[in-house]
Amino acid sequence: MKPIKPFEPILTDVIPKGDQWIAQVKWDGTRIITYYDGDKTLLFNRKKNERTQQYPELLQTSSYIRLKNCILDGEVIAFQDGKPSFYEVMKRDRVRNVARVNRLQEEVPITYMIFDILYADDQWLLDKPLHERQCILQESIIENEVIRLVESFSDTDGLFKVCEEHHLEGIVCKDLESTYVLDGKDARWRKRKKEQDLIAVVGGVTLKNKTVHSLHLGLFDKVGNLIYIGSAGSGKLTAKDWRAITKAIEEIVIKDNPFFHSIDVKDGVWLRPALTVKISFLEWTDGRTLRHPVIESFVTVPIEECKLE
Repeated sequence: MKPIKPFEPILTDVIPKGDQWIAQVKWDGTRIITYYDGDKTLLFNRKKNERTQQYPELLQTSSYIRLKNCILDGEVIAFQDGKPSFYEVMKRDRVRNVARVNRLQEEVPITYMIFDILYADDQWLLDKPLHERQCILQESIIENEVIRLVESFSDTDGLFKVCEEHHLEGIVCKDLESTYVLDGKDARWRKRKKEQDLIAVVGGVTLKNKTVHSLHLGLFDKVGNLIYIGSAGSGKLTAKDWRAITKAIEEIVIKDNPFFHSIDVKDGVWLRPALTVKISFLEWTDGRTLRHPVIESFVTVPIEECKLE
């Protein structure tokens, strides 16, 4: 069971309409591909990093899969105050200690939102249209408290409005005739977000009372320069998180500004680019900085993938 890179939607501002299109809620979680060979089950994220240990709830595959083997595509989510929270699910995704995983199962329960099936009973389904794969999925999966099938809606505009009203991340629109391309990305799947987000590199911090108070963020340009895109201090991090960040940066503090251009920050501490963080924001300003950036969670994305496009 070699891990694959899943099919990805492109970002769009225009929601497609027509009989060939369906829309699904874009859950604010982490993409997880399930590989079940009839005996053993392995879990990998979209970067092909194994996550089997982090989500033991998904390993009882015989209880929810009616197939002798399969590959499933979906999103693992966790809730906070009744809404999906990327920050909460990252508590599970980043954990490496097995004992902590067992404790976190109660503290941070997860749900696996399954939306596609790529392989079933010794056959690849990649060339079958989405509507056929959805039928196979409906016949093959038994839903329970942890396992859910993502619902599809023909009213694409209507679903987006509902997501806006309930402060959900957005929708993914899919062409019902679309085949599935491994490591592919094209306009047959399109995502429309309420807000934008990106993964940024932390190039510096500001301290308040000797504790990190805000992050100075950057992305790499085409020639490898770290370009400043703004600073963020608000978000979902707790006081405990800020103390942990203050401790974590001790080994990466440097003397010189790592950003290509000089920036004026009070009580700033420069860092060797090593930490990455998910940021949501409203829009890009004319000066190419982020408007109203909000810290969602620290992530394990390699810094070289954080590019200014």
